Amino acid sequence: MSDIKIGRMTLGVCATNCYFLYRENASDVIFVDPGDRGADIYTALQNKGLRVAAILLTHGHFDHIWGAEKLRELSGAKIYALDAEKVVCQDAYVNVSAQAGRKATIAPDEWLTDGQELLLAGISLKVIATPGHTIGSCCYYVPEADFLIAGDTLFAGSVGRTDFPTGSMSKLIRSIKDKLFVLPEQTKVYPGHGEETTIEEEKQYNPFCQ
Repeated sequence: MSDIKIGRMTLGVCATNCYFLYRENASDVIFVDPGDRGADIYTALQNKGLRVAAILLTHGHFDHIWGAEKLRELSGAKIYALDAEKVVCQDAYVNVSAQAGRKATIAPDEWLTDGQELLLAGISLKVIATPGHTIGSCCYYVPEADFLIAGDTLFAGSVGRTDFPTGSMSKLIRSIKDKLFVLPEQTKVYPGHGEETTIEEEKQYNPFCQ
């Protein structure tokens, strides 16, 4: 049985799920999607004896990046995002932060590619490009623990919205069916909003993917 643990903070105006992954009895964590209040995230983890070793972005929308710059500044950790997401990360209107009243852009330290395998904080992850919610949305699959950090690609009983810049419903559904539904059915899915689900549950009952 894997000793990889996952924690969740739900932050910001959109109740964004921000996840941190770590091995039991280890201090280094991978933080995914710092949705807001980067300083508070840093302090909360420090109080648990945890250190941010890497920051992963599933996509560049404002509610997933607002806390990223401050968390990078305080922790010294690198930020990673899919290479196709550059325009979203770098344009406050494309990432909707300007419309939300608090402009923000982010410059990741490393750009990732589809299928790339990462080893961070002693944890192996696979990058899965899932365009549709945004042009460069991606998910992170952890084979050892059989779970998926899905961002805003796949939700319990729903999918990410596609009416923001670079979104495409046809691409989103294709990404889910071709890239996510091929994972083991027991794979646990941790979405960017709402409660967790499984690949099996969504294949059978998600009305957007039938």
